[in-house]
Parts: sequence; structure tokens; C-alpha cells
Amino acid sequence: MADINQTIEQLKSQIDMINLPKHVAIIMDGNGRWAKKRFLPRNFGHQEGMERVIEIVGAASNLGIKHLSLYAFSTENWKRPLEEVQGLMKILVQYIMRELDKLHKNNVKVQIMGDIEKLPKYAKDEVIKTMRTTSQNTGMILNIGLNYGGRDEIIFGIKNLLIDIEMGKINIDDLNETNFSNYLYTKGQPDPDLLIRPSGELRLSNFMLYQIAYTEFCFYDILWPDFTEKHLLLSIIDYQKRNRRFGGI
Repeated sequence: MADINQTIEQLKSQIDMINLPKHVAIIMDGNGRWAKKRFLPRNFGHQEGMERVIEIVGAASNLGIKHLSLYAFSTENWKRPLEEVQGLMKILVQYIMRELDKLHKNNVKVQIMGDIEKLPKYAKDEVIKTMRTTSQNTGMILNIGLNYGGRDEIIFGIKNLLIDIEMGKINIDDLNETNFSNYLYTKGQPDPDLLIRPSGELRLSNFMLYQIAYTEFCFYDILWPDFTEKHLLLSIIDYQKRNRRFGGI
């Protein structure tokens, strides 16, 4: 039985490398509460949370995960205090500037899920630079949800679908759930096999609503800054024990 007290190598030895989830999605939640518990400003939690991003991206890439989607900033997060939002954006830019060379060297391709036009210009510029720099990489695809919402993504897809219908690029009678997925931010990627959410919350928070119809869920009663490579490995071990029937018997 997998246990968090085992070493990373012991946990890895229990993973079937042939049956890895192709796509792992993570709702990174609990940064603010982590900081509050320590009587620190919320942005200290976001800073620590970004360190976990670095750890988990590296661990997933080294393990051989082909697609990793991280929920970083939702369309609803704009409702937070201005100081916190500004701090989040600055932390994001610091992460990109610090990690871009490493991501590129490790053949990671960075893609953004969400409407980046609404980001501050300095953040938008760094995001575009990162996507361009890594666009030809052939390793793990790292999807970062920025100004992202699952419902917003579906509306985005419908709008672009209607444009293609009007232009005669697709016949509405030929529309199905497979080719509609080509109008989403994750075009060309498989749906998540596994979704992980730390923080103790048991909800999706408007994340990848179309793509997770048959995704396996894994919840942890810890906050994101306390989530480690071991938790990622435990999640994969748990995932591999499940019988995925996709509606069948």
C-alpha cells in the first residue's frame, strides 16, 4: 500500500510506467489559507505555491507525463483585492522569467488556457514570449490556466465554431463532441485522465468542464504549498488501481 512516508524511489517503483496518465490536471488551491495560518500576507502563500509549481512541473516532465494542466488564475479571481491580484501577476512574471530557460532546455512546450488579452501588458508580453520560445518543443505540454474559466472556454469555442460554420469550413450536421473539442484551448490534446485538487475542497471551480467528463478525481486535505512530488506519485499510483469503464461495464 502506497504511503506518503515512503521515499520517492519507493513510490516510483510502484508505478506502471506503461500505464501513466497521458494528461494530468491540477487545481492549485489553498495558497492564501496557507499564508494566513502562518500570519503572513496572502501573496507569501502565492510565492510558496509557485515553488510547488516548479517542483511538480519538473517531476511530471521527468516521469514522462505528456500533458500537464495547471489552474493558476480563474476568470473569477479578478474579484480578489487589487493588491493580491497585482501580486499574483508579478509572481507569475517572476516565475516565467526565472524558469523559461529551464523549461525550454527540458523541451517543455508552454500553452495558455484563457483570455490573455485581459492580463496586464507586462504579464501578457512575458506569456507570449514564453509560448513563442517553447512553441517548437516536443516534450511535455504545460497548459497554464490564466484568466481561465470552463464556461468561458465553452462560449469561446462556440463563437469560433459559429464563425467556421458561417465561412463554410464545417457543416453543422457534421458537428460532434470530438471535433467540437478542436475549438477549445486544449485543441489536439487528450482529455485529462486524472484531476488532482489539494486544499480539502471537493469541487471543480469551473475548471475544464468540457474535458473532464470521464476524468478520475483525487482530492487531498492539504493546501497547495504543502503538495509535493510524493503526492503526485501517490495520485498516479491510486489512479492506476482504478477500473475506468467510460460508461461501459
